[in-house]
Amino acid sequence: MKNLKGIVVLMICLYATSFLAHANTDHSGFTKYKIEAVEDIASYKSAEKVWKLTYNGCENPVVVVKRSASGEAVYIARTEYFEVCYSSSPKGFGTRAIKKSWCTVPQQLNDAVLNPDEIGKQHVITPGQVDDETALGLIASYLPDLLNENYRHLLYN
Repeated sequence: MKNLKGIVVLMICLYATSFLAHANTDHSGFTKYKIEAVEDIASYKSAEKVWKLTYNGCENPVVVVKRSASGEAVYIARTEYFEVCYSSSPKGFGTRAIKKSWCTVPQQLNDAVLNPDEIGKQHVITPGQVDDETALGLIASYLPDLLNENYRHLLYN
C-alpha cells in the first residue's frame, strides 16, 4: 500500500512538473490579444457563436467558431492556413480531432503548420468543463504553442 501511495505521489509530481514547464513557455509575442464577438454568423454553418481572436500586431485574426456536438461545446480555431478543435465537456477542456465535415483547410497544409506533439500535450488543459470566456482565454494562450516554429509568424503578421 505504501508503494502504491508513493507511485501516485510520484505521478502527480511528474504531471505537475511537466504542466509547469509547459506553462512557462515564452509567449512574449502573444501575450496581448483581443477577442471580439462576430454579430453576423449566418455564413458560419451550424455555428452558435463566433469570435475573432487577434494577437497584437496581427492583421489576420483567428476565427473561433463554437458548435455543440454530443453534449460538448466545440470551439474551432481557424485561419486560412490551419484549423484546430478544442472541446469543453465534463471530462475537461482541450484539443480533440476535428470532424471531417467541419474541415475547410486542406489536411496537408494543416499538418505542415500544426505540431502533432503539441496538440497531444493540450488534449487536457483543464480537468473540468469551462464557459465561453474561459475557453477563449485558454485558446488565446495555448494556440501559439500548436504552431510549428516556422509558422508562428501567421499569428502576428
